[in-house]
Amino acid sequence: MTQDARFTQLTMWVHSLSGWETALISPASTDASFRRYFRATTAQRSAIIMDAPPDKLSINPFLDMTIRLHEANVRVPQIYAQNSLDGFLLLEDFGNTLYFQQLTPATADHLYYSAMDSLLRLQVADCDHIAEYTPEFLLMEMNLMPEWFLKRHLGLMDYEIPQSLLQNTFAALVEAAQEQPSCFIHRDYHSRNLMLLPNDEMGVIDYQDAFLGPITYDLVSLLRDCYISWPEHRVQRWALAFHKQAIARGNIPPVDEITFMRWFDLMGLQRHIKVLGIFCRLYYRDGKPQYLNDLARVLLYVMEVGERHPETRALVAWLEKMDIPERIGVIELAA
Repeated sequence: MTQDARFTQLTMWVHSLSGWETALISPASTDASFRRYFRATTAQRSAIIMDAPPDKLSINPFLDMTIRLHEANVRVPQIYAQNSLDGFLLLEDFGNTLYFQQLTPATADHLYYSAMDSLLRLQVADCDHIAEYTPEFLLMEMNLMPEWFLKRHLGLMDYEIPQSLLQNTFAALVEAAQEQPSCFIHRDYHSRNLMLLPNDEMGVIDYQDAFLGPITYDLVSLLRDCYISWPEHRVQRWALAFHKQAIARGNIPPVDEITFMRWFDLMGLQRHIKVLGIFCRLYYRDGKPQYLNDLARVLLYVMEVGERHPETRALVAWLEKMDIPERIGVIELAA
């Protein structure tokens, strides 16, 4: 079925729903997967239509996670109608105001404390029978970096890549992740998946791939965001404020600040190493070049945070030796 035929099918389904018979349907957004989003608009109201081709994706995980997060008092879209057979959902419209668009040095404290308060609730959502971030999965994610970033994007040959160094580094990051308590994790809890709603509410989207995983995973996704960065002293202040609240609410045992920040840093390194590969794969495999614009920021995180920890210092030294930061413009970003 062509994309145009799918759009026709989607339109017919929406127009078959009571109250939406005359809705105008326009593109809303796309994401990094096969999903597309449209907006249905009538004179009285609007809604978002999720288009998830059933031969590529199932809408069932989204439905499942929506229920779990709603029960945990996380602000997620209401589901107005569903068509599981064809892969269509009609959802509450959270509007167009992303956190990413509203974050400034002046607004950041308020917005991040709101996001962290929501995250504390999200972390205690029901985890029964959801997929787990296994050591094998964590390792598989990081192996995207040499394949897509070093080889495909930078053109390095196999003999130029220190496989033993990479695998030892990756194994240490997996071990650090396994040290942490586990909880419900969104997996992409960042400024482009958080929406500013009326009455200063915050809405969460794109949570269908939730896992059971390390307690700092979503926090570092939020505070060391691949799309926007902040001075390190602010990141540390926010992270330690979350640490204090997480202990007070019983989300984590009373670990000390040094242990928590080590978890936070090393979890971020696992994520950012993975993202270097994913952003390049999105370009070369999926034809989405916009993600390359943020490679420099992600590599800067790897370089700066990796330098602080013995587990990753050798990898940073090798990246510097190969002039990889200069090759993708990290020096300009750092300045």
